[in-house]
Formats: sequence, C-alpha cells, structure tokens
Amino acid sequence: MSEIRLAAETRTEFGKGAARRARRAGFVPGVVYGHGHTPVHLNLPGHDLMMALKTPNALLVVPIEGKDEYVLPKAVQREAIKRTIEHVDLLLVKRGEKVTVEIPVHTEGELAAGGNLLEHVLQALPIEAEATHLPEAVTVSVEGLEAGASVLAKDIVLPANVSLAVDADAVVLQVIAAQAAPAEEEGAEAEGAEA
Repeated sequence: MSEIRLAAETRTEFGKGAARRARRAGFVPGVVYGHGHTPVHLNLPGHDLMMALKTPNALLVVPIEGKDEYVLPKAVQREAIKRTIEHVDLLLVKRGEKVTVEIPVHTEGELAAGGNLLEHVLQALPIEAEATHLPEAVTVSVEGLEAGASVLAKDIVLPANVSLAVDADAVVLQVIAAQAAPAEEEGAEAEGAEA
C-alpha cells in the first residue's frame, strides 16, 4: 500500500462555528491521537481526504509540528444526506508497528450449479499487520462450492507478515441453497391469476 501525503494545517479555533468555517473553505476538521501524545487538531484538505479514504485503511502522511507522521483513519463522520466528510479521527502509527484493521473480502469464481447463494458472514476480515504494509483486500476462490460449504478464516491465504485477528474457525463465507417455492403454492397462484 502506498502512502498518501496530505497537506494539513494545525487548527487553532474550536467549536461548531470554527468547524463550519473550515468546511466552507474546503477543509475537514480532524484530530490525531495515539502513542501517548497530546491530541493534535488539524484541518485537512476536503477533496484530497475524500479521495484518499476511497482506499480501505489508507496510510496517510500528515505534517504535525513540522514533522511528517504516519496516520490511519480510525473514525470518519459523514453528513447524513450528502455523505460529505464532516470530521475524521486519525490514529498515529510508527513504521514497523503492528496494527489491527479490517480488510475487505473479495470473491472470484462461480458456485456449483443449482441456484446456490453466497453469504458473506464477515464483510471484512480482521487482521494484524505492519502499519506501513497493510493489504488492501484478500481474494477467496469460491469456484465449485456447493450448498452447505463454508470458508473459514483459517482457509484464507494471507500475505506474508499478516496474521488473523479473529478466531481461526470463524466462518467468513458460506454457500446456502436457494429457497424454492412449494409446488402446491405455485399451482394456487396460477389458478388465482386465471380467475
């Protein structure tokens, strides 16, 4: 995963009025915390931040007190209707530090014939990895899986230096049989349509 550098400026005004002024000027208020440091309040460029957050677990580089620091998005607050970013909490991380994050689970391949359905029990897989080497996602093959089959967390091949942060026997994906309508109900529906 590549680093995304954001130009940020230290925030000196606080409260709703200051936050609204910052948003009108194209900035998003944010706070950086972690490693026992005093929280640092920043204004981040809104468009650049929005583009950076399209990547899951984006590793951001922001200037804090004249020094570039690595941060990970921890919580993002969005406006309910427009979905614009209202505020972001960022976690300070160091190179080589292990962090726990969730990564998306992508699937490839076709299920066995018969109208089976794939259920994502876990939408994202909790993992532990070095903060500067986080994978963007994992891909799981579901080729030929039949109803009743499941993929456990321990069955997923992870990149080097990445470990599970969830029970190894946790179900990530499962295949379920499609529900068919009973034959007598179908006949009754057909008769009702003719009447």
